[in-house]
Amino acid sequence: MKFLILSAVLAGACLAQGPQRRQEQYDNDQQQYQEPQKPQYNQQYQEQRPRSHESTTFIPIIRFDKEQGNDGSYKAAWETGNNIIAQEEGYVKDLGPDPDVEGQHLNAQVQQGSYTYTSPEGQVITVNYIADEKGFHPSGDHLPTPPPVSPEVQKGLDLIFAGIKAQQEAEERETRQGPQGQRNNPPPQDYNGQYRQQ
Repeated sequence: MKFLILSAVLAGACLAQGPQRRQEQYDNDQQQYQEPQKPQYNQQYQEQRPRSHESTTFIPIIRFDKEQGNDGSYKAAWETGNNIIAQEEGYVKDLGPDPDVEGQHLNAQVQQGSYTYTSPEGQVITVNYIADEKGFHPSGDHLPTPPPVSPEVQKGLDLIFAGIKAQQEAEERETRQGPQGQRNNPPPQDYNGQYRQQ
């Protein structure tokens, strides 16, 4: 009998605490959804970022000109208040018939232009570029260029090219002479008068 009474008291105590715990958990969940916590990595990134490079200054567009053609061609030029100057023109280039779809033509948008800005070091940077079916090709004095080819490597490349050229010339001579040219030159013989196998 004591066991039944003790069990009933414990069950009542557990049931009495249940709604209170559920309310606390509900309140915690609500607070978490109302104020989402920022990930820790984001806070670390913001602390590490230097504040001196941030700018909230409004930079006006001083000039913006654009001409659009009906054939896909265009010309555009713009200038900003912080001395960024850009100009670009483009057109649609016909690449010929589409090998995958019969009766269709392939087209590519070709763009070329330039932009100029001042680097943080005070140097005026100018980039000229062309973008076509082969990719984006910038050029400028500030862009790195490959080192010159050493004389040894150039000599090797020249020898390879000369060998390829000699091989092509030999093949051309062979095709010009045709089968008759091969009859005029019998295969070499060994010392017994037998033909050597090649």
